[in-house]
Formats: sequence, C-alpha cells, structure tokens
Amino acid sequence: MSTPQPTAPANPQKARTGLNRIWHAAGYSLEGLRAGWGEKAFRQEAIAAIVLLPASLWLGKSWVEVALLAGSVVIVMIVELLNTGIETAIDRIGPEWHDLSKRAKDMGSAAVLLALLLCIGIWGGAIFQRIAHG
Repeated sequence: MSTPQPTAPANPQKARTGLNRIWHAAGYSLEGLRAGWGEKAFRQEAIAAIVLLPASLWLGKSWVEVALLAGSVVIVMIVELLNTGIETAIDRIGPEWHDLSKRAKDMGSAAVLLALLLCIGIWGGAIFQRIAHG
C-alpha cells in the first residue's frame, strides 16, 4: 500500500514561509498599487492624498485628530482598491449583463461613496472646528 504523496499547492505563494513570503507579498502589493494607479478614480484619490496627508498634520491638533484625518483619506483609497478588485473579478467572469454582477458592482460603488462621505465629514468637522475655535 502506498502513502499518498503531498500535492504541490496551486499557488506557489502558499508554500513560501518567513521573510521569503513577506518579500513576495510586498511585491504583489506593489503590483496592486500599480494596477490601481491605472484606474482614474484611484489616481484622483491618490493625488488628493498627496495634499491631504500632509494637511492632516497641520489641521489636526492632537495625534488622534491627525490619525482620523489621515486615516479617513487612506480608507477611501483602500475601499477604492477593493471596489476595483471586485469589478475586475466580475469582468473576468464575462462581459454579459447579470443581475448579481450588477449588484456586486453597485455595492462596491456604494462602499466607496460611504468612505468618501466619512472622509468629507471628518475633514469638514475638523475644518469647521479650526475656523470656529481658532
């Protein structure tokens, strides 16, 4: 009787461990950012972040305020990347219209909208406090 031989994982990343796994995962993350840069919405948000992240250091009066301001900007970018990933996966399935595909894309878009509203609310409140209370 022979013992079953372990099969190689379908994804070679799963077999990596330690620093080798971290190194490759970082490379995949950079590729994801490059792919995101190809999306107009992400590019606009990234350019806004170049202005808003340093502005959060000026506008925030404490580390908590700076973290909320900067974090809300980064959350928008994260949600945009996730939305793009959902849309890309749906588009891979096929170009034909399907109710579930539309629902998935609409929900991803709604998530981006909520992240943007959160960001606008946090920044609006901080700016109002800065103007009203000096």
